[in-house]
Amino acid sequence: MADTPLDTGIIDVRSLVPAERHAKIFELVDALTPGASFVLVNDHDPKPLYYQLEAEYPRQFSWTYVEKGPEVWRVEIGKQVQAA
Repeated sequence: MADTPLDTGIIDVRSLVPAERHAKIFELVDALTPGASFVLVNDHDPKPLYYQLEAEYPRQFSWTYVEKGPEVWRVEIGKQVQAA
């Protein structure tokens, strides 16, 4: 999957085992090209993931809530375009 950039795909991780979710999401973030994004669908607020992404990719991604529960959370995660 890393060979094809993602752009505004919808990634529903609710069917994944919780222990596998963050690894899969990090794989997807790594595959993003600058300016591309995907929408993460989760069964809880993924705010802890935000902090993990910020630690790994400081100021290199965008995080925009599209839907905030109570049953489903949707967050658009994008890779920032770096200034030259």
